[in-house]
Amino acid sequence: MVKQSIFGRIAQLAKANINSILDNAEDPQKMLDQMVRDYTNNIAEAESAVAQTIGNLRMLEDDYNEDIKNAQDWGNKALAASRKADEYRSGGDAADAQKFDNLAKVALQRQMASENEARSAEPNIASQTEVVSKLKTGLDQMKGKLNELTSKRNELVARSKTAAAQTQVNDAIKSLDFMDPTSEVGRFEEKIRREEAKVRGQQELASSSLDAQFNQLEDLGEQVEIEARLAALKNGGAKPALGAGSGQNSSSTVDEAEFDKL
Repeated sequence: MVKQSIFGRIAQLAKANINSILDNAEDPQKMLDQMVRDYTNNIAEAESAVAQTIGNLRMLEDDYNEDIKNAQDWGNKALAASRKADEYRSGGDAADAQKFDNLAKVALQRQMASENEARSAEPNIASQTEVVSKLKTGLDQMKGKLNELTSKRNELVARSKTAAAQTQVNDAIKSLDFMDPTSEVGRFEEKIRREEAKVRGQQELASSSLDAQFNQLEDLGEQVEIEARLAALKNGGAKPALGAGSGQNSSSTVDEAEFDKL
């Protein structure tokens, strides 16, 4: 019963239409995963059953070959005993001749028994040989189906990943359609230009303001020095300090002709 069950299962799985099964499946990938597992388990079970069937067939064949060999051996022994009986009969020894004729008959009887055993085993051997042949063919077909299943599963997984990646790309493209990247870059560049112009203006303003402040400080220092020296002259005729007035610009110098009048 076990062998027949395995044989029937092998035949059924080997004839399975994978494409039709997948077309009717709600989740083809899960269906393929399950089918791969089922096929793998059934192949392992089938291989065990086929190995056992082959082993039984080889035992039948060994017994058959042994019966054939025994039949041949008993036939040779019967022939040898018959020839020995003829020799004794030619020599006038009827008793020994009868004895070896009886041995030849026993050998022939055993030869016939061995031949009958071999003959009765032939149908069983032929049947088991056919079963083993079909099991091997079915097993090879199952392995081919398993390879087909595995290939389809890998293809389906790859296509699924590709579709998911394409969906992400499409979503990204759609998001870019709502937000033009070139316009964003242009606005950002314009903002940077305004900031750069503002910095240049601030630098220019700071530079001019500092120059004016330094000039004012120089003029103020010069006037303070002049007033101080004039006050010193009036109070006691103190001489101006050496080097005083150095660095004064030409706009504050008194006309030389005025000094000549003094």
